[in-house]
Amino acid sequence: MSPAVQPRLAAVAAPPIAEAQGWIAGRSFPADRPLIDVCQAVPGYPPPPSLVSTMAQALAAPATHRYTEVPGLPALRAALAADIDGLYAGGAGAVTAEEVLITAGCNQAFCLALSALAQAGDEVILPLPHYFNYQMWLQMNGIVPRSVAFRPQTGGVPDLDEIAAAIGPATRALVLISPNNPTGAVYPPAFLEAAFELCRSAGIALVLDETYRDFMPGDGVPHGLFRRPDWAGTLVHLYSFSKVFCLTGHRVGAIAAAPALLDQVGKAMDCVAICAPHLGQLAALEGLKSLGDWRRGNAGLMRARLAALRSAFARPDIGYQVVSAGAYFAYLRHPHAGRGSHAVARRLADAQNLLALPGAMFGPGQDAYLRLAFANVDAALMPQIAARLAADAAAAF
Repeated sequence: MSPAVQPRLAAVAAPPIAEAQGWIAGRSFPADRPLIDVCQAVPGYPPPPSLVSTMAQALAAPATHRYTEVPGLPALRAALAADIDGLYAGGAGAVTAEEVLITAGCNQAFCLALSALAQAGDEVILPLPHYFNYQMWLQMNGIVPRSVAFRPQTGGVPDLDEIAAAIGPATRALVLISPNNPTGAVYPPAFLEAAFELCRSAGIALVLDETYRDFMPGDGVPHGLFRRPDWAGTLVHLYSFSKVFCLTGHRVGAIAAAPALLDQVGKAMDCVAICAPHLGQLAALEGLKSLGDWRRGNAGLMRARLAALRSAFARPDIGYQVVSAGAYFAYLRHPHAGRGSHAVARRLADAQNLLALPGAMFGPGQDAYLRLAFANVDAALMPQIAARLAADAAAAF
């Protein structure tokens, strides 16, 4: 026997990444056919030696082992505000340190922001396919996720009319991720401007997760929302240092929003973590200060991996179709009509030593798809991925 569990939490499915990793637990893989893991989005390279050295030196300072301020290190908040301002607003002073709060990763940024924005019985719009952790958090807190249909014909960009139709009296926020997880779709600036206007007129928050904005498939400003003098009245911007500086294990993310909202977020932050990990914050600060060229180089590396994936998928026998791809992800339509995405992904893991995620993990109606986190692997492996998918497509199910 064990204590009774809160029913809403008990009803939420187990974490999908752990489920998929369980498919290969205890297995060994031959040298001539190693496992290709495109399951979880993690950088396929380590942080630079200069950053590791900075972190090692920081460990010798007694202050590193203490709490920081609840909203994060003042220097990091100021540096991220300047970084956001430089990218989105041309250095116009649109974002201040008081409009930034540092969190223990972007997942926590979302959870804390939604704790401030919504309560049990409220609704939040999550266009399909949606990042599973976000749906899990809403459901375990009694917040109703409202779906908007996936549109493969647009490369995964949702329909604004459908979003508008989904807004009701209980709606508190629209959640968008760009570049998107799981599809890799990059939402055009005009779409994001229109989504902002829709949310502003409806009196709801636009929660915009831009974890992967450092890996845009092209140059240019992602959007002009931070140029608006009223941006903080509607926009809640989420960010992560995990991918850009290879700090996934150090848990550093951020929220940029109105100071009044961040004051409320800070209450939740103080209860769940007090502050983001001190060492990770120091690493993020060093990254913003000194790793600009390295950061831009990795954006080019991801573009090369994306180009290699598209080239590899040009083979005529592959069977799998790239519906959308960008930043870290490719969203594929599998060729096995009538077969669920879990069965397809399990067979790829068992027979092809290729670990990908089923589309069904990203919401209803996604059984025809798989997600590949292609950024995990070197560009040279893209032809091998394509070959294994082609072998799967050709084999009897």
